[in-house]
Amino acid sequence: MERIKIAIVDDHKLVSKALENMISFNPDFEVVMNCFNGEDFLKELEQQKILPEVVLMDINMPKKNGIETTAKLTEKYPDLKVIALTMEDNETTIINMLKAGAKGYLLKDMSPDILFSAINIVHQKGIFYTDIVTQSLLKIKTEEKATIEINKSLKDRELEFIKLACSELTYKEIAEKMCLSPRTIDGYRDSVFAKLNVKTRVGIVLFAIKHEMC
Repeated sequence: MERIKIAIVDDHKLVSKALENMISFNPDFEVVMNCFNGEDFLKELEQQKILPEVVLMDINMPKKNGIETTAKLTEKYPDLKVIALTMEDNETTIINMLKAGAKGYLLKDMSPDILFSAINIVHQKGIFYTDIVTQSLLKIKTEEKATIEINKSLKDRELEFIKLACSELTYKEIAEKMCLSPRTIDGYRDSVFAKLNVKTRVGIVLFAIKHEMC
């Protein structure tokens, strides 16, 4: 069986080298690129004869960070699947990385088994979310029937709220934008949470991304 081709993009050289060594011991994977920032990775990618299939992407890097690099990959190389591999676990970073096109989100303290599983699942199925995301949201039913029912149940103002929730505006700023009181916005938020079966703003954004609403 042909090995899955992996690229590592991380500015911590000891971390990236250790990661490369660990992955190389697995007979299912082959590290074909190892770069220390997004800018260098994008440049080398243009000259690469053998393209990676899965990219392990750090977020905080000089020159071009992981979010910017992932957005560029989504635009130029849509077949490359990006897994965020980072210490960043705040909600805003998760949202921005998902919006940029990341197919998975892992913290660097995860076990090798989880990493290997994530690579395989993203390569085969396209999406993998571990505890860092699944603790923030309940999985949205993706069946077409469920999607139609959800869309029908959302009111126009709730749809407007969802689109604004995909931005970096605070709930107070969303209230001002919609010319509503913060209490009314809280009501929209709770209603959308219930209808989408999610628990946090990350869940709203994931739903919106999946259904091309933002």
